[in-house]
Amino acid sequence: MTGVPASSAAGGSSQAEGASAPSGSDTSGAPASAGAGTSGASGGSRSPRGGKIAAAAVNQASVWNVANLLTMLRLLLVPGFVALMLADGGYDPAWRSLAWAAFAIAMITDLFDGHLARTYNLVTDFGKIADPIADKAIMGAALICLSGLGDLPWWVTAVILGRELGITLLRFLVIRYGVIPASRGGKLKTLTQGVAVGMYVLALTGWLATLRFWVMAVAVVLTVVTGLDYIRQAIVLRRQGIAERTAALEEKEA
Repeated sequence: MTGVPASSAAGGSSQAEGASAPSGSDTSGAPASAGAGTSGASGGSRSPRGGKIAAAAVNQASVWNVANLLTMLRLLLVPGFVALMLADGGYDPAWRSLAWAAFAIAMITDLFDGHLARTYNLVTDFGKIADPIADKAIMGAALICLSGLGDLPWWVTAVILGRELGITLLRFLVIRYGVIPASRGGKLKTLTQGVAVGMYVLALTGWLATLRFWVMAVAVVLTVVTGLDYIRQAIVLRRQGIAERTAALEEKEA
């Protein structure tokens, strides 16, 4: 959905024009096929340039969709969240509540943008790159701020961020052999991390402070377990990919 094929740009402008012929046939009474033929005759000299312009228009329009706008909103929320989190020394309950609101909005939009992109065919190259960056940015900013303020041990931040960055890199390394699908455990991990970090962002006391400790403990366990599972899947995927390539080469030589 990101561009017009080169064949259309080189000599197929009649097809692009024919796509708009039905709307013109309503007013002129001419059949759609006639409109396509006419455009083919009149657009021969401008088809290459027109195809490129049409492709650029499609690419530009495909980026500015609801899913990508939500992703951009999350990216913009990161500096705002950090500013609210560290305002007045970082320990004011009112500022921490506002920071939690920004974090919550980011987590909620994370749930919706991917669903919207898949449901309404709004997947773009920009979204594939920006979405995981936005996810890691808001979570990383929250963890680093919490550890910097002394609310969360640095080893917890290191484990979570190390796992997230490591698995992202691993996905890129094995993408030539296939895609590692998101598991239910991975989704549960993301949800638990969001809840745990959100509870730490708030200035909680008493039994709620104890509860958030255990929620974070569960999040860390899920982070490690699902990370190891992704590594296992990557190894299996790589082995299968190598075996299939070897079999294909042997069949070709035979």
